[in-house]
Amino acid sequence: MTSIANSPRDALDAFVRAHPRLFVLTGAGVSTGSGIPGYRDHDARWQRRQPVTHQDFVRSDAARRRYWARSMAGWPLMANAAPNAAHQALARLERAGRIAQLVTQNVDGLHQRAGSARVIELHGNIHGVVCLDCRAPLRRADLQARLEAANPAFAGRTARVAPDGDAEVEQDFDGFTVPTCPLCGGTLKPDVVFFGANVPRPLAAGALDALEEADAVLAIGSTLMAYSGYRFCEHAHAAGKPVAAINLGRTRADALLELKIEEDCAAVLTALAERLSAAFR
Repeated sequence: MTSIANSPRDALDAFVRAHPRLFVLTGAGVSTGSGIPGYRDHDARWQRRQPVTHQDFVRSDAARRRYWARSMAGWPLMANAAPNAAHQALARLERAGRIAQLVTQNVDGLHQRAGSARVIELHGNIHGVVCLDCRAPLRRADLQARLEAANPAFAGRTARVAPDGDAEVEQDFDGFTVPTCPLCGGTLKPDVVFFGANVPRPLAAGALDALEEADAVLAIGSTLMAYSGYRFCEHAHAAGKPVAAINLGRTRADALLELKIEEDCAAVLTALAERLSAAFR
């Protein structure tokens, strides 16, 4: 890994200029500036209980009650979160032709709201809900009203929220009522990839195809502990494509990195976008 102690932002500027077709991979650290806490600490250790798994959600009524009760408490934060300077800088870099593909592990939809157009959401989008039986789509905002109406005793609670909208509420969920699909009465699930489930093949294939066409990978705000993100660094390294990262703390890909900047990603990206824009003035 290149030593960049003297001028990390100069090194990033040179990296981006040398690799005009960037494959950008983002994680929870990009959205912390929008008030959405991350999953892991500086050493990439879990800061909270691991989220619900796909298997538990599908098999267990109790797991679904727990998930939706906690999600009901966490939804206001997710619904009201706004893009921050990191999202805005990435959209600006895309418009300047510096980003060939942006792949995100986040489910908050903030990249699109900031103006990024070339976005692949590996883990889905928390603003959508799908019926597991008839596959009908629903808006998460609409489901919130049904959740609150069916569970007035649980409404109005606040708690620390995770990047997937799961709030840290611990109580007896036996009395919580989970709404069913309005079309078929089936089981509703957020339109996201839970832990223990695979990224849909078309999304994974599309991201890998984009990586093939890219010159380099820039991972931002991710510990890369989830293989769904780490594999892109692995593939790039095996193909001889350089990998850089902007992240506060350890990442799973540290040994593969040509360049690493341990600074706030919003500040770094804002400065990068400004410097690259200035070059064309």
